[in-house]
Amino acid sequence: MTTAQAMTAVTRPAFDAMAARSDFPILQRSMNGKPLVYLDSAASAQKPQTVIDAVSRSYETRYANVHRGVYRLAAEATADFEAARESVRRLLNARESREIVFVRGATEAINLVAQSWGQRLVAGDEIILSHLEHHSNIVPWKLLCERSGAVLRVIPVDDAGELDMAEYARLLSPRTAMVAITHVSNALGTVVPLADIIAPARAAGAAVLVDGCQAVPHMAVDVQALDPDFYVFSGHKLYGPSGIGALYGKAAVLESMPPWQGGGEMIHTVSFEQTTYADIPHRFEAGTPHIAGAAGLTAAIAYVQGLGLEAIAAHEHELLAEATRRLGARNDIRLIGTARQKAAILSFVMAGVHPHDAATILDQEGVAVRAGHHCAQPLMARFDVAATLRASFGLYNTVADIDRLEAALDRAREIFR
Repeated sequence: MTTAQAMTAVTRPAFDAMAARSDFPILQRSMNGKPLVYLDSAASAQKPQTVIDAVSRSYETRYANVHRGVYRLAAEATADFEAARESVRRLLNARESREIVFVRGATEAINLVAQSWGQRLVAGDEIILSHLEHHSNIVPWKLLCERSGAVLRVIPVDDAGELDMAEYARLLSPRTAMVAITHVSNALGTVVPLADIIAPARAAGAAVLVDGCQAVPHMAVDVQALDPDFYVFSGHKLYGPSGIGALYGKAAVLESMPPWQGGGEMIHTVSFEQTTYADIPHRFEAGTPHIAGAAGLTAAIAYVQGLGLEAIAAHEHELLAEATRRLGARNDIRLIGTARQKAAILSFVMAGVHPHDAATILDQEGVAVRAGHHCAQPLMARFDVAATLRASFGLYNTVADIDRLEAALDRAREIFR
């Protein structure tokens, strides 16, 4: 049974997508004279009014630098910033808020871990990735390997886009230092069986980092239950501002790591002879952070939690099932990635039409989809395609958007026939 079937086989929480859609001002826009259909939430989700208001309110009434001033406005801004940290803690069910480090996004979080935690690696250590990874979860580890002499190992995927778990078991060894894995593939939508990844890694003595960018907008995440050492995500994919994200790390692991950037409030004391560093999480937050972005992230988390992540997931899976059924029935469409467990991402190619050409025609019809390699070139090579079209659904999409997608694909077919 697929995830979509499983979701529809149980009683689903009520969800009013049209009401949610009205919360997003940008979706009232026309594009090329036609109502906008936004199907690129995997790249970046649109922002509800409540997030826009929170960012504006921060700048209008609550803004000052944080963790520095003793005046009231600075205290209010600091309280808001730390409240955002607590919001992220609750979102991920971390044990304590000091396990949450604010970063610019998931890419920075992974680089932080690779450059700080990664200092312990030596030649011959091994890092396991998967063929599903985004470039952001490949390049930092590749750079670490070049510095340390460590070696990358890659879990292959089958033709459906599912991990070869037998090969994963073979790759794990006492030399495995890190397993860095996506929770949900940004290119295919495959949901990775994290429990079957993390437990064996633990048994092998390896650390685990999970890239949760494509998971947190679509499902509840519990880091205590999953038990990774690190879990990262970007705020802009969760209907929050760009330029802010979070790194969750187990307190004991973060405490064992040296700073990776210096400056600002990441210190206790500084002299020209010796520097002592702040406790976690501030040790990893050099410089002035994205203060208004934190306020927006708080609002975004409150927004999705108010709607209910289970209700959002059920709605999106219904859309995914419908779009998969319709596009899968077309003779000129090849679906890329048909895993049994998928989030709301549909990747495909049209026979005889380059994805960029098709996406240009879709744009003329007011339909915004992503075309390209989705920063997953090794995965594209695995499926022997240079690029795909990708329709990714958010909580504001409806079946009417699938109707528009189909009609726009028909238009592209007419033009390139």
